[in-house]
This record gives sequence, structure tokens and C-alpha cells, in this order.
Amino acid sequence: MTETPSVPRHVIVTGGSRGLGLGLVDALLADGYRVSTCSRSPTAELERLAGPNLFWQPCRIGDADAVNGFVKAAVAWAGDAPLWGLINNAGVAREGILATFPDVDSADVIQTNLTGAIQMARAFLRAKLTQRGAGSADGGAGRIINISSIIGQRGYVGLAAYSASKAGLDGLTRALAREVGRRAVTVNSVAPGYLTTEMSGTLSAGQRDQIIRRTPLGRLGEVADVVPVVRFLLGEGGAFITGQTITVDGGITC
Repeated sequence: MTETPSVPRHVIVTGGSRGLGLGLVDALLADGYRVSTCSRSPTAELERLAGPNLFWQPCRIGDADAVNGFVKAAVAWAGDAPLWGLINNAGVAREGILATFPDVDSADVIQTNLTGAIQMARAFLRAKLTQRGAGSADGGAGRIINISSIIGQRGYVGLAAYSASKAGLDGLTRALAREVGRRAVTVNSVAPGYLTTEMSGTLSAGQRDQIIRRTPLGRLGEVADVVPVVRFLLGEGGAFITGQTITVDGGITC
């Protein structure tokens, strides 16, 4: 069972307009959180969730000024709701053999998936420190959850830059967990396997069949398989878990 916060808590979710991010936004609103999210553009699915507990603003993850502006606007919107969690979910994938991979694509993948997550974590922590100084219902505690990938653990042909960005995200998780642990802020990664989202939409039928055959549970993952893990880490049950990468992949990496 997921704990409902006794007071409204504020959680930031990047990339909340579709796929896993949208599923997380929907679930957290249902759990009673105030949720701020950003993406490059809105979607009809996100607009259907509009209400008093949801804030959206366009933001290009990886642009430091845009990230800082979004976090400041989100904190101002949330008012007296204590800033509790950050879910670094925004990500892009570009596929291609590295020898012929365009520099612009490599830069976009690293900038969005890794640099942007670092920038967002920094802005989040600065906002929490300010909030803690002013007094917080949570005493400064909080949660950072980085959405990683099994590609960062095992690699995959044609996804070298993406794999590097996600492996870097896991490294960020471990180092940052040590930095902020004394402030009662936990930092963890959740590494999904192949999900039935737009991110896996470029797979051919043969690739999908091969992945399914290699997966002990015999199917691709769903957003609903990952959301409960994130909800648990955000709740009180995750208070003594930090610096970990939790894999949700149907057993394909076992």
C-alpha cells in the first residue's frame, strides 16, 4: 500500500507529458501530491489531468537557465506545500552505430539524459535548502529518483550514447546519495527494461520478438509495472533505501 502524505507534498516530475512520465504524474495526483511537471510541449493526455494540484511549464531539459526558471516557478506555484521529491524522468534516445553517429545526436542525448538531470537535481536541492531554512514540515527530508535503464547496465547495439547517459545517471545516483544522505534526502535509480511506450516504438517486429523471448516473464513491460516502485521509494517505506539502482525488467538481465 502506498502511503498518502499527511500534508500535501510537492513532487517535480520531468518529462511528464507522455509515457512513463505521464503515468507517474497521474499516479502521484491520485496519491494526493501536488505535482509540477515539464516537457518541451504539452499533450492532450496531460491536459486531461489538469487541475488545482498540477502545474506544467515548457522546459528544455539540459538548458540550465530553463531548468532553474522552471523549478523556481514550480516552487512558487506550490506555495506552502513542502518540496518533497524530484523524479528525473525526461529522456531522449537516438539510435545509430557510433562510427557514423552524428555529434548533434550524441550531444542531445547526453545533454537531456545526464546533464539535464544533474542541473535539475542541483536546482531541486538548492530550493530544498532554502525551504529548510524557512522551516519545513518534513524537516528537510526528501527523495530524488532517477529513471535510468537496463541499457545503461548491459548496453545494446546502436545505443552507445544512450547507454553512456544512463550509466552516468546511475553513477550520479550513487555519488549524490553520499552527498545528501545526512540531510535525510534519499537518491535512487529505477531502471526499467523495454516498455510498451513511444521509446520502444522504433523496434522492429523481429527485435520485439527477440526481447520477449529473452525475457523470463515473456512480455514487454508496462508503465504500470514501474509506477509502484517509484511510489514506494517516494513514500515512508523508502526512507532507508538510498544509492541503489532498482531494476524492473521482467528478468531479462538476470
